[in-house]
Amino acid sequence: MSDTQRLILPNIPNLHEIDVYVKNGGYGDSMRKAFSMTPDAVTDEVKRSGLRGRGGAAFPTGLKWTFMPKGPDKKRFLLINGDESEPGSFKDRQIFEFNPHQMIEGMLLAAYAMQVRHAYVYIRGEYGHWIKMVQKAVDDAYARGFIGPKMLETFKPTGEGVPYSVDITVHKGAGAYIVGEESALMNSLEGQRGYPRVKPPFPANFGLWGNPTTINNVETIANIPAIIRIGAEAYSQIGEAKHPGTLLLGVSGHVNRPGIYEVPSGTLLTDMIYKYAQGVPNDKKIKMVIPGGSSMPPLRGDQLEGVKMDAESLKAVGSSIGTGGIMVMDEDTDIPSVLQRISKFYHHESCGQCTPCREGTGWLEKILKRVNAGQASQADIQLLEDVAKNIEGRTICALGEAAAWPVKFTVQRFPEEFAKKVSATREHLAPNKVHSLRQGGLEPVQINVPLIERN
Repeated sequence: MSDTQRLILPNIPNLHEIDVYVKNGGYGDSMRKAFSMTPDAVTDEVKRSGLRGRGGAAFPTGLKWTFMPKGPDKKRFLLINGDESEPGSFKDRQIFEFNPHQMIEGMLLAAYAMQVRHAYVYIRGEYGHWIKMVQKAVDDAYARGFIGPKMLETFKPTGEGVPYSVDITVHKGAGAYIVGEESALMNSLEGQRGYPRVKPPFPANFGLWGNPTTINNVETIANIPAIIRIGAEAYSQIGEAKHPGTLLLGVSGHVNRPGIYEVPSGTLLTDMIYKYAQGVPNDKKIKMVIPGGSSMPPLRGDQLEGVKMDAESLKAVGSSIGTGGIMVMDEDTDIPSVLQRISKFYHHESCGQCTPCREGTGWLEKILKRVNAGQASQADIQLLEDVAKNIEGRTICALGEAAAWPVKFTVQRFPEEFAKKVSATREHLAPNKVHSLRQGGLEPVQINVPLIERN
């Protein structure tokens, strides 16, 4: 993709500095255009662009904005989710570092469209450097009158526009995967434990402190200034019709040039690996690719040809765009070991609120440890799938699916990898011997018990 087509990460040195951003059109045409329109007209423009959320669900952004109740007496909030925690996903921090003002400008435009008077950007605590950069960008924008009460003078409405101002607060998170879930994010921001909430009610009706709240991802909101500037029709022509625009895709793992690449949606997955990330070291074959972050179903190396990077195309091949984190693994990769590390992460990050997730993620990790230690049977592989299926769809939030899907689909798509590590019999210790071992007494006695295979 040429530099001139990059909507979010253009190749402009020092774009994080407000002078450079303004010199290149920032806080300019998009703001003047939006403030000449009614708030509803701005929302309609975003709806017509076809923009879909970049946080994983790919929900239509403009439609989401229409869920906010109207009326001058309603206090509303906009919350930007910068708690980027998914293994394999590292795109939002690129915006924090290279183009924070475009995210801020997007927040101003979104806030105007929904008549929000206070917006928050929540950034995970481990992103200390980027938190400082975003805070400086917000401070600089306040000083220039782009945020806060001075907006009434800086952006005087024309046409059908209305007088408007909004404040922005940068909130530093404490660092927990679960608060990337929108309702846990709100609890965390309110100072409560980061537990997901039961829905309904949804945030648009009962969000921060009980008030209507819209939550958008960092990359999603950074698209808004470009949509207003070039127009909905032009934006909708970029990439795939059902998932238009550019995408920030992070490529990591066994590739020669890992990094973040901004490309039109619908770019071939093989182009991401071989053209942009310059292939696999030593030209080895690819065994597995996870296309959207560690929680998404993986693809086999022989499934990659013709696969496009957009929500609909990946759904058609049994995976998902997720957060756009492409994880590449070559032919030497030990798949059960990788799966054990992924399961360990989700076990550690489960908030423990739901029993299927709290208990199930632990069992997934335990069984995978047994597999990788060569102490499992084929029945344990079936047990892995059973545990995963009993987590999926039985929890308040999507962490259950995030933990279950990698196990369920990896086992189904790489059965030979697990077959190599299991034996026909499993070693059991008689209960009294186990007790003796715990007391530091007798030597272990191993009894080989034939397994009864399940139908």
